[in-house]
Amino acid sequence: MSSTADKLSVTEKVGYSLGDLAANLIFQTLVTFLAFFYTDVYRIPAGTAATIIFVVGLLGAFVFTPLMGVVADRTQTRWGKFRPWILWTAVPFGVLALLAFSTPDLGPQGKVAYALATYTLLVLVYAANNLPYSALSGVLTGNMGQRNSLSAYRFVAVMVAQFVIQVLLLPLVLILGGGDKAQGFQTTMMLFAIVGTVFFLITFLTTRERVVPAPEQKSTIRQDLGDLGRNLPWLLMLAATILVFVNLALKGGMYVYYFKYYMSEPHLAAFLQDVGFNGFIAGLNTLLTGLGLTAFQWPEDAPTSAFSLFNAGGIILMIVGIGFSKPLADRFGKRNVFASALFVSTLFLLAFRLYPPDAVGLVVASYMLHGFSYGITIPLLWAMVADVADWSEWKNHRRATAIIFSAILIGLKLGLSIGGALVAGILAHYGYDPDLAVQSPAAVHGIQLAVSVYCSIPFLLCVALMFLYRIDKPMEVRIEQDLAARRAAAAPSV
Repeated sequence: MSSTADKLSVTEKVGYSLGDLAANLIFQTLVTFLAFFYTDVYRIPAGTAATIIFVVGLLGAFVFTPLMGVVADRTQTRWGKFRPWILWTAVPFGVLALLAFSTPDLGPQGKVAYALATYTLLVLVYAANNLPYSALSGVLTGNMGQRNSLSAYRFVAVMVAQFVIQVLLLPLVLILGGGDKAQGFQTTMMLFAIVGTVFFLITFLTTRERVVPAPEQKSTIRQDLGDLGRNLPWLLMLAATILVFVNLALKGGMYVYYFKYYMSEPHLAAFLQDVGFNGFIAGLNTLLTGLGLTAFQWPEDAPTSAFSLFNAGGIILMIVGIGFSKPLADRFGKRNVFASALFVSTLFLLAFRLYPPDAVGLVVASYMLHGFSYGITIPLLWAMVADVADWSEWKNHRRATAIIFSAILIGLKLGLSIGGALVAGILAHYGYDPDLAVQSPAAVHGIQLAVSVYCSIPFLLCVALMFLYRIDKPMEVRIEQDLAARRAAAAPSV
């Protein structure tokens, strides 16, 4: 193997992170707004839209992603294994994102066919882009401390994209479309497509693969899969990934119901007034209209506005938490920091069980503290997956970075699917009725349990798994040193 440079430049870290910002402008939009776009903008029947999203999602998880893992690990170009896929998919990704959120008038059946075709192609290109992108983090450097830093940069970019989508996308759609949601989505996605394509090209140009398997190190697909089955750290990280994303989908899907049906609307309105939010929006609109621009079209009802502010505060504190991730991991090891911060973040979720409907300030403060603690864990999950690829090479003398990341991405998508299904299942179990303006006490109780007790269970199980995960700080150092020695011995003499 080639020798590994220890330190990545700030330019390379920023360049790499822009790729995740680009991908998440699209991915977060798909996760958060695709169903709304299909049903309320493109006017596809809800049942048909749900079928398209579910079937194509399964296709992406269990066909496209593992296929790309196998293909990427066997790609050989002068640019490396993974970087060329970012280059090859940059323009198609942007074009398909724009097409998927366009609204050609094709009639009822034509609309369904168009949605199915564009979404399938977008998910295929997403897999061809994002799987190699994720695997790239494992071969930019063999230095585990540098991976901690790289992951911190990367997930700050992810949080920026999440903030844009969850807080600003609907106002952007209303502004850029002049009130026409169809035109607004198309114009917004065109903007995202252009920015994303440029960012992908920057990622390609600013990164370099340094952990390169020697030509004689070859393996069959059967050997790669066999290595996975015997890789206990990988199995634990797969389970942890599923559990983390079950939590994210469950609580993320439930918060809108929590604000609409559990929290007191008069107290939400008073909170918005007291913190100056209403005055800020009014002042912003005065400025925009004074410049001859369209006013900032923020939803006027208190629960929706408070929910957006709640999300914004949590995301900002997650970004702050990410900044603490690397120094803590460098000192105490990824496993210990990940488990400890995840446990603390869970305590702030459990606190939601205690808050009455009028405790708006406590709810927002708890979510922000949860966001800070959880933010510390965000880069570590993916840095630990890269360490698992090192562990597999260390044990088996064969490296299969992409297939390890592909399996973890399957866990991510499976966790999102399970968590999303739990949202609907819990609501149904407690008797939620969408036609009622005021829900039954049982339904409201179920919503409160979902955002506190139920969503805490996956996190607590994940913490328990970390007691079985043996790649602690001393093991990280041993693996890094042993692999560096092997690569130095295998490097051609000058």
